[in-house]
Amino acid sequence: MIRVGIVGATGYAGGELVRLLLGHPEARIVWYGSKSYIEKPYAMIYRNMFRLVENICKDDNLKEMAEQVDVIFTATPQGFLASLLDEELLEKVKLIDLSADFRIKDAATYEKWYSIEHKSPQFLDQAVYGLCEVNRNKVKQARLVANPGCYPTCSFLTVYPLVRAGMLELSTLIIDAKSGTSGAGRGAKTDNLYCEVNENIKAYGVASHRHTPEIEEQLSYVAGQKVTISFTPHLVPMNRGILITAYASLKRKADGSLPAADEIRAVYEECYKDESFVRFLPEGSCPETKWVEGSNYVDVNVQTDERTGRVIMLGAMDNLVKGAAGQAVQNMNLLFGLPEDSGLALVPMFP
Repeated sequence: MIRVGIVGATGYAGGELVRLLLGHPEARIVWYGSKSYIEKPYAMIYRNMFRLVENICKDDNLKEMAEQVDVIFTATPQGFLASLLDEELLEKVKLIDLSADFRIKDAATYEKWYSIEHKSPQFLDQAVYGLCEVNRNKVKQARLVANPGCYPTCSFLTVYPLVRAGMLELSTLIIDAKSGTSGAGRGAKTDNLYCEVNENIKAYGVASHRHTPEIEEQLSYVAGQKVTISFTPHLVPMNRGILITAYASLKRKADGSLPAADEIRAVYEECYKDESFVRFLPEGSCPETKWVEGSNYVDVNVQTDERTGRVIMLGAMDNLVKGAAGQAVQNMNLLFGLPEDSGLALVPMFP
């Protein structure tokens, strides 16, 4: 049985980790860490856990936690793990960080976009970016996993097949993203109040969203060249879900023609044929957030636009599951040699 500690167990991502791990056949949570609710019963913070979790919340003492658990999930704001990580901790326990501290390999880029100093850049090179569909073999050997962000996960998996196949004019790539309000976390913010969000949809972080360099870096690895994108997120009045609509011009083949629709679909079919959690939808079916809610699935599809010579790539997922806690559990399964879908056989909720 894998002994689990969660730092930030009372945030949205932390709460989702608890929900998933309670149903995991090979894991047991022994430490519910929460800076704000120390000594309070976990089930009184999340009443859905009444009679399911008897534990009280403890502090965020990583050193003490590492003596009692096999893996620590840090579902915390940026800067927490980077400020505390050292070699002694890595020698004792596996770490899966749900913040952005180790996702971006260049400390200067991280500091520019997140406006904080990176306290442990010496560990950036050994952190594995935990996008299982691409890096699963590296994750299996890791001590430190950087769990990808929600927007980057959905954005990347939506466009990845055609970027890998070299079929896009990468300079034309535009990603339009929409997310439910849980993506902003559980902390009180004026912009997330009911009266601010209800009956409203708005763009935010225009040309400046922190997930932009993460998406660009991962796509650049696949493309073998620097990728620069236009990325615009939007907040929509729903609890969960991310919808990605990406646009790019198709690259002409040697004979000057554009790839046909069946060629493009074949690329997606081949890329995702063996993936448990990426569902390539039938032709003409657009991904919708309601069909992935509460699950670890990402639904993707693609549509060519012969009139403009562009391709439209679409993806939908639950930002708290595949976009955070579910992907973290997927990474834990890989770290400990378990089937990748252990504890994640979740049928999407509807209605």
